[in-house]
Order: sequence, then structure tokens, then C-alpha cells
Amino acid sequence: MWRSGRGGGTNEHKASNDTKVPLAVIVGVTGQQGGSVANALIQSDKSYRIVGLTRDAAKPSAQAWIEKGVQLHEVDISPGKDADVVRAFEGADIVFAVTNAVELRSKEKEVAQGKLMVDAAKAGHVKLFIWSNLESPAKWSKGRLSASAFDAKAEITDYLRDSGVPFALVPAGGYFSGVFRGPFSRVKQSDGSYTFTLPCPGTAMSPVIDIPRDYGMYVRAVIENPGMGAGSEVLTGFMISHEDRMAQLSEFTGKKHTFRQASRDEWVDMNRVHGIPPTISEGIYEAFQFVAEFGYYGNKDVSASQKAAGVMSPTYLEMCQNQEPSTFD
Repeated sequence: MWRSGRGGGTNEHKASNDTKVPLAVIVGVTGQQGGSVANALIQSDKSYRIVGLTRDAAKPSAQAWIEKGVQLHEVDISPGKDADVVRAFEGADIVFAVTNAVELRSKEKEVAQGKLMVDAAKAGHVKLFIWSNLESPAKWSKGRLSASAFDAKAEITDYLRDSGVPFALVPAGGYFSGVFRGPFSRVKQSDGSYTFTLPCPGTAMSPVIDIPRDYGMYVRAVIENPGMGAGSEVLTGFMISHEDRMAQLSEFTGKKHTFRQASRDEWVDMNRVHGIPPTISEGIYEAFQFVAEFGYYGNKDVSASQKAAGVMSPTYLEMCQNQEPSTFD
């Protein structure tokens, strides 16, 4: 089974320029998921030509891929740019696709972008479309809960199923980095300890994944491993409760970490400080309620999924061990 260390990081390998090997087109190559996929394919024992899609090929994070043999293609994946996206996908054996809910901040925009990529894959005769999906809180709760970032991706998945495009699903678990960076990160207290606050019980289980290092190995498994390919789904990450994460962080860093549950109103007020509108905060709150009640992946078995794919998530402690010391400062 593949383990952490083969999916991300840096190496001396480069993407191939041999036209006889499969062509992989990666949406958002400068992002965490797309970058992890590119690195995983570069590190593979098999050879791939890789085209990375970006809106700005001149920025340093994009230029770095050229040194790894990745061809950059500048494209804006937006309604009205359909022909550009078709050209970007045309001839691809594999397309990895992802949408960025944080950037788009609109379910309608996210769904439109996702459907555009599915249509482009169909028009471009893509052989395998790999989609970074999520479950639908609205469906699981029969409309009681709604979280646009989850529901948008689920709506795109439904559209993909009906499209006739050969596809596989690789949903991304919760980001390991979220405890340390971003609007929901831990807060240092006056005594040097840390508090990590979310609007759900500390006993709630969710998958945690070091996206840059490990996400790509799941995508590569879908492409390369026997029994995978079109029609498959690989669930990513290591299942752990929020309380256990804090306990393991306390042990690993030698600094006390405590989980605290926020109420709905408190959660909305906390997010205002970070410029997050109440409507978005409410959706995030309901996403956490969905995960606590139904599970991040619904009732799907993460261990069985990873075993079938021939991959094994590193444990939370192993993820900690893989980080630079500055991560925990």
C-alpha cells in the first residue's frame, strides 16, 4: 500500500514530454489540491505529460512548475469562456478538476464552473475526469441542513453522473493546516496554551488530510491501481475526533491544546472579525452539524475505501511528524 511521502514534496523528477504517454490536465495547479496531484504524477514510476491550468501563468507559484516539466495553460474557467476550457481539455487522457468555494463565495457560481468543466470534458472526449467532490448536507438531512460549499459540489457530481463522461471521485478531507492557519485556526492564550474552536461537539469524527503532501497519492491510485479508474471513489484522510486531535497536538508539541464548542451565534460573531459574512458563516455552521450528525462522507467506510484503492492514510501523529517545526510556532 502507498503511504505518505509519495504524494507530495519536492524531487528531481520531471513531467514527460513524450507524446506517447498519457496527458493529464490539472485544474488549479498552483492550488493545494492541484499541486499535490501534479507532484504525485511527477513522482510516479509511470510517465505523464502534465498541463497545469492557471489564470496567471506569470506568477511565481505557476512558473515553478515549468522547472518540473509541466506545461502551463492560461485559462479562465468561467461561463462565457466555454471554448477556451474545451481547448484546454481537448486530447486529455485525464483531467483533475476542483472548484474553490472560498474564492467563489457563491453556490451558483461554483455550480456553473463545475458544470462548465464537465461539459468541456465531454466535448473534449476526456477519458477520465477526476472530480474533487463532497456529500450534500441538504440530501442527507432531507433539507434541514444546507451548506453551499458541500451542496454545490454534490450538485456538480449529480450533473457529472448524468453527463456520460467517464469519471472518478476523490473528495478531499478536512485540511490538516486548518488548525494552524486561516480564519478557524487555534488561538493562543495568555498562559501559552492554545484553544481550537468549532461549532460542533469535540467528539465529532472527521477525516484529516495533509493536502499538499498526501492528496495526490489518492488521485494517482484512481489512475494507476487495478480495479480503480472510471466509476471509482476514494475517500481521503485519517478519521479522528477534534478532541483527539488536540490531545495528540498537546503531546507532540508539549503545549496544551484544548477544543471548545461554539454556539451558532458565537460562531457567526467570531467569523465577522475575519470579514466572513453571516450568510457564509451560517452555511459553515450547518456543514459542521452535518458532519457531526451524518459523517463527513455520510455512512461510507473510509478504511474499506482506502484498502480497495491500495492507499493508506498516515495517522494524525505521522502528519505532525511530517511538518516543518515552524508549523507549530
